[in-house]
Amino acid sequence: MNGIDIDISKGEVVVVIGPSGSGKSTFLRCLNLLEQPTGGDVVFEGVSLLNGKSDINQLRQKMGMVFQQFNLFPHLTVLENITLAPRKLKKLSENDANEIAFELLRRIGLFDKADRYPNQLSGGQKQRIAIARALAMSPDMLLFDEPTSALDPEMVGEVLDVMKRLASDGMTMVVVTHEMGFAREVGSRLVFMDGGKIVEQGNPADIFANPQHPRTKEFLGKVL
Repeated sequence: MNGIDIDISKGEVVVVIGPSGSGKSTFLRCLNLLEQPTGGDVVFEGVSLLNGKSDINQLRQKMGMVFQQFNLFPHLTVLENITLAPRKLKKLSENDANEIAFELLRRIGLFDKADRYPNQLSGGQKQRIAIARALAMSPDMLLFDEPTSALDPEMVGEVLDVMKRLASDGMTMVVVTHEMGFAREVGSRLVFMDGGKIVEQGNPADIFANPQHPRTKEFLGKVL
């Protein structure tokens, strides 16, 4: 990746699209330093993540991440998966952490799955639990790395519905996805990447209707 320069405002839903290998996931993982940028800086809420003085773990608590493969702990119940980080990192009591978890499970329509283990859930349910787990830390921003690409097609909708609700609640989100309908409907900004660069960005409706760059035009011509 090179020449990436982007500002993301509070409440924005930035949707990142582009061909495989274009640097989308690397860009996302650089935002919370799961990948170490080789140059430049990442500034989050006015604090540099690369100055060597910042508490990266503290900053990561405000930046939730939802992965393609859910990354739930298989030996923990749904409730334990959601409450682990708030109890360990935020030092919440079991009661307080459980209260937050049950409220989140209600919001995502899985209140009755609290005592289940991940292997007893569908892919769509696992991903909704992964989103709830990220939300349990009360983050200021959520990063989604292709959250629906490991799902059967009929399960994609239930995950996108949760993400749409988060967007309408004002959550700041950066979403790497192949779901063009979501990008068009929910994104406040569309970023098209190719070859490790941001080729074009702007209002999703404008880019879908009238892409300016030949590479964007070519890509959208194949996926729409």
